[in-house]
Amino acid sequence: MHPVTPLRRTWAPVAVLAGWAAHDPAQTQEQLTRLTATTVLVALPALLLGGALYGFLTWWFTHFAVTSTELRIRTGLVFRRTAHIRLDRLQAVDVTQPLLARVAGVAKLKLDVIGADKKDELAYLGEDEARALRAELLARAAGFAPETAHQVGEAPARRLLHVPPAVLAVSLLLTGATWASLAAAVVVPSLLWWVTHSVWTVLATGLPLLGAAGASSVGRFVTDYDWAVGESPDGLRIDHGLLDRTHETVPPGRVQTVRIVEPLLWRRRGWVRVELDVAGSANSVLVPVAPRDVAESLVARVLPGAVVPDALSRAPRRAGWCVPVWWRGYGLAVTDTVFIARYGLLRRSLAIVPHAKVQSVRLRQGPWARFKSLADVHVDTGADKTVTARLRDAGEAATLLQSQADRSRTGRREARPDRWMAQGETTGGHG
Repeated sequence: MHPVTPLRRTWAPVAVLAGWAAHDPAQTQEQLTRLTATTVLVALPALLLGGALYGFLTWWFTHFAVTSTELRIRTGLVFRRTAHIRLDRLQAVDVTQPLLARVAGVAKLKLDVIGADKKDELAYLGEDEARALRAELLARAAGFAPETAHQVGEAPARRLLHVPPAVLAVSLLLTGATWASLAAAVVVPSLLWWVTHSVWTVLATGLPLLGAAGASSVGRFVTDYDWAVGESPDGLRIDHGLLDRTHETVPPGRVQTVRIVEPLLWRRRGWVRVELDVAGSANSVLVPVAPRDVAESLVARVLPGAVVPDALSRAPRRAGWCVPVWWRGYGLAVTDTVFIARYGLLRRSLAIVPHAKVQSVRLRQGPWARFKSLADVHVDTGADKTVTARLRDAGEAATLLQSQADRSRTGRREARPDRWMAQGETTGGHG
């Protein structure tokens, strides 16, 4: 690993002491009053030296190797751990650079592996080395021979979309969650002060609310800043971040569901947000804000052949007896390639599921819905998510249940394998 890597772990002993101090503030204050100047002068260098030694040892005993079939990561000083990551199970390799890592010219690799609950990572490598290793791993995952994989290099990308900072800022100002969190940060502490007149109670409640308000506004702006989407043989590449820079990849064939979200205040501008459910991956946003026609063109690249119809079939009027007013937001469409369900009235969400990604189909009726001859059809995907067509006519729902099961079987049989582009499918550079 890169020589600056020990700094990543040097702070660990300090964090342990800080955690202990936060756990028992009274005991901490008592112990601090007993410290003399001599003790502080001796303890502080010892603590820094211990942290530096810990960081150096974790760096020294961390190794990785790339074989013909897997990536091996070995860590641990006392308790050894060796991770064997099969290259044919890789579905994304992301390059991330926290602010200090960007200053130092290093980066970390995060590896999304099918069936893993969390990402393994390699931190830190030199920036150029990290990109070269990412390209080699993806080349091997695509089927290139080990002796030529390191020569393939990073696949070229063609930019499809860039979100201007001004558009991002306006979209956050027009999001209800931003104003709701700001209102809560102002109103709740004021009410607590009026009731308790306790400064500590106000601070204990107000500071977390202010943090939440900042995360939903400034935090999202910093995270989504300079958002760009590009197309490459690896899939769709996503680059974003003002302070911490992230380079993610939407792996081909692994997207289970695409959601087009349309907040109320965005509709006059024709803006939408595109979210993803990717099996085994933490990547969940394709575009934070974009015009609807641009967003739909990106959806067509993620889900080839998927077309969003102009109009969806609405729920029957008697659905209003089950869900007053909000039933008007429910809609359904089924095409040759995808199952589409809409829900939400103020904040509309359109979920698109390819037939090949449907794992199971369920019909559900509550007692009142059964009385009104209505039913819900649930479609479960490989990302442990469910898309529901709400309050359909019972006869239509029963027919949909059977036909969707048939479409799913046919879709899985005809779908292309969920893997990186094979060697023969690319003409220039790596796939």
